[in-house]
Parts: sequence; C-alpha cells; structure tokens
Amino acid sequence: MVGKGAVLFAAILLAALALPQGVPAADEDIQKKVDALSKEVQDLKQQVAQSKEGKKSISDWLTIGGDYRFRVDSLSGKVPGYLSFADYLAWAFPPNNGAGTPTITPGGTVKNETLYTNRFGLNLKAKVTKDVTFHSRLLMYKEFGSQANDASRGTFFADRVGVFDGTMGHVPSDGEVAVDQVYMTINNILGQPIWFSIGRRPSTNGIPTHFRLNEEKPGVGGVSGLLVDYAYDGLTLGYATDIDALPGAYAKFCYGRGFQHGFHFDSSGDVKNMDMFGLIVVPYDTDPLTVYLQVNHAMNIIDFPVIPESTLGSLRPSTNLGNIDQFGIVVMSTLKKMGPGTLNLFASGAMDKTHPNSNTVLVDTPMGPVDTGAGLMYTGAKDSTTGNAIYLGARYDLPSKTKLGFEYNRGSKNWISFVPAGDDIWTSKLGTRGSVYEAYLIQELPRPPIASFNAKTFLRVGYQYYAFDYTGSNNWVGAPVDIDAVTTTPQMLTPMKSARDLYATLEVKF
Repeated sequence: MVGKGAVLFAAILLAALALPQGVPAADEDIQKKVDALSKEVQDLKQQVAQSKEGKKSISDWLTIGGDYRFRVDSLSGKVPGYLSFADYLAWAFPPNNGAGTPTITPGGTVKNETLYTNRFGLNLKAKVTKDVTFHSRLLMYKEFGSQANDASRGTFFADRVGVFDGTMGHVPSDGEVAVDQVYMTINNILGQPIWFSIGRRPSTNGIPTHFRLNEEKPGVGGVSGLLVDYAYDGLTLGYATDIDALPGAYAKFCYGRGFQHGFHFDSSGDVKNMDMFGLIVVPYDTDPLTVYLQVNHAMNIIDFPVIPESTLGSLRPSTNLGNIDQFGIVVMSTLKKMGPGTLNLFASGAMDKTHPNSNTVLVDTPMGPVDTGAGLMYTGAKDSTTGNAIYLGARYDLPSKTKLGFEYNRGSKNWISFVPAGDDIWTSKLGTRGSVYEAYLIQELPRPPIASFNAKTFLRVGYQYYAFDYTGSNNWVGAPVDIDAVTTTPQMLTPMKSARDLYATLEVKF
C-alpha cells in the first residue's frame, strides 16, 4: 500500500511541475491534493513502522463478551398453617398476656403462574501489561413490567426478602446495571507460577453448577458452588505446581469482606466487619477427573444483610452472631464416547460448624424492643451446631448439541451455606434444609459461532421440586424447626413445605 501511495504521489508531483505557470487557481488546487496525498503517505509509513515495532490493534489486548437470557418461570408452593411471630407477640403481651391460644395463620398454596425476566451481562478483559490482566463483568436482571423485584421476592426465605450487595444482578431487581466482577490479576510473580488477584471476585456460579447453566468450567478463579455463591470483594494468592503425577494442580488462599461497617465510636456494641478466609486445594484437574477441596472460615457473622427496602421493612445489621467453618469437596469426571455422547458426572459434599456468641436478635415492636432469643443457628440456649449437605448430578451431551441433565441435593437440619446468589427463583437450592430434585434439557441451536469460539445460542427447559424438612433454608438466624412443628414455634418468615418451579430460558452467549 505504501508503494502505490508513493508512486501516485510522484506522478501527481511530476504532473504539477509540468503545468503552465499562468493558471494559479488550478495550481493551488493541485497543491492541496499534493499536500493531502503527502500526509496520507506519511500516515501509512507510520503505521508500517508501528507494526514493525510490535504495536497491537485493540483486538489484541481487549476482549469483549457477554450474554443475554430471557426466562419464564411458573411457580407454586405449599405453605402449612403456622404461628407467626407477630401473632405470638399479640398473644404473649398485653392485653392477652398469654391467655387462651394464639392465632394460627392458615396454610395454602402460593403461586406465580408466569414470571418473565430479562438478564444481561457484559464482560471486558484487558491485557494491560505483560503478566497483568484486568477483568470486569456488568449485570442487569429485571422482571417484566416492574422497576423493582416485587414479583419474585417474598417472606419465605432469607436470601430472597430483598436485593443486597452480594446478590445484585443474580436475583431479579430493578434493572440497574451493577458491577458483578471487577478485578486485576498479576501472574508469574518472581518468575514463578504464582498469581495475585484483587477486586470484586468471580465467586458465583462455581463448580459444579456450571453444568446446568451450560457454561464453561470455571478456571483457577472459581469456587465450590455448594459452599459459596456470593459476589465477594476480596483477594486471592495462588500457586500452580508442576508435578507430572498431579496434572493441573494448584492451591490458593482467598479473603473476602462480606460486610463493611462505617464510622463508629469505640464501643463493644458496634457491629464489626464480616470477613471470610478460604483455602482451596486442587490436587488433580483434568477432563477425566477433577478433585477440588475447600475450607472456609467466616468471622463476625452479621444478623441481617443491608436491605434498604424489603417485604420485612428496612433491614440493617444490628449485631454480630459468631463464626462459621465450612469444609467441602467436589469430584467431577467427563467420560467421552459413552454411547453416542459424553457423560459428565459430579459429586459434591460439605459440612459446616457454627461457633456462636451470646448475641441475639432484637426486634422493634409497639411494646418496645423484644429479644427473640435467636442467635447463630440457635434459639434460647447457645449451642454450636454441625450440618452437612450433598450435591449429585449427571449431564449427557449428544452430538446433536442436546444435553440432558439431572441433579439432586440435600441439606441436613443445621446445614448453612453462603449461596444467596444461586440461580434459583424460590431460594438458592443448594442452601435447602431438605431435598431438591431438578431435571433439565438444553438444546443448542445449530449455528456456527461468529462472535467468539465459545459463542452459542440455546434453549433450556427444566423442572425443580423442593421438599423442605426444616425451616430456615439459607438463614443462619435462629434454630431450624421441623416443618410439622411450625404451629407451636413462632416463625419470623413464612414457612414452606414444598415448592415447584417449571422454567424455560432462551439464551445467547457471545
């Protein structure tokens, strides 16, 4: 291109010199053209020089991607008759003073026949300098016909009474575009396979939840989906080993802040910051087998998240309740050429142990503050509790881009996890105290990708059935109550015996 421009420039220059001297207007016009062509040649020369110096185009350092999802849910659930906390107070305090029997709220069926939602995500990844990258993800999640989450929130589960910091963009809200992830990563520290990353972490949709979401397996930045599904702000320090017998092995230390208190006076009654520390060890990470181990320690658990507006009113943390330890393991395997397709299997198990303090939750009533006696997984007597959960699943991938999946998870009476950002409408299923069954079908459209190698468009149809054994799923305040005993024990939230969700999505990832 440079050569042609130079030849053209020379030809015009010779033609200009050959013109007669008596036509100044034409001479001036030619001179302008000569100047323009001269500038074009210089620009081309600079581009060639920059290319030789290794300058990159924007596509060499910036990657843009994202996703859009339309979803429709048909929801129904069974609520047993129960004693509400408000009715208990009305019975226990004047003028009744415990006379007679308290009012029991009758049970029934609760429904939302058609809930439509839009979700949009935008991903940006920039290679800043050698071994330094920047990642960001913006999320918007909105109900049809609403600028709030009125249609999907309720008084049933603690993780769905409103939208708070760690769930923004992961549960339906007002359509606000929120920063879901933003972090920088420095690799090859000291010339070793060590990395450091800080910012709003990729701590949602962890393994093995990526199977039913039809996403790629999270890399070294991922977490165990049974233990954590929450948008944390924090940091990671990781190390990848190079041992032939342990392919893909790595380990990382994680830290996150779940609640930041503000200005305060030195007082023992002030609410402290809530922090979490984690250690993840992956001794083996290949397609045939992945083994994933994780340990978490959460400190100064707050009683409520910051929820400016909810069906329970305005909630803000009022006290710290203690600490929680978690232990988890995930084992995954991909078996190719199993008949006409590929079989993906996984098993995940976890346990938790609470270390409560003596703090309990106070609620404001017309009679003044009332001590509920509810602390960290206890009501009344302060006891440490231990819970456990299992999460099993399989997905069979056919050459037709059809994927058939089934999952089962069960949590014990005292099971508690940090998964409020789970991709479920009723409540995050992996925090359920009881059993959840889910079957789904994914059909990718047979269209060649253009936007990126992993670009795809697909339909997903699924069905979830929740069978609750105890109250308080995804809630660490107060003791769990057998679902058949809710007429005698006051309930802060509306208990649910069972729930169903028939859903369908149309999704595009680019």
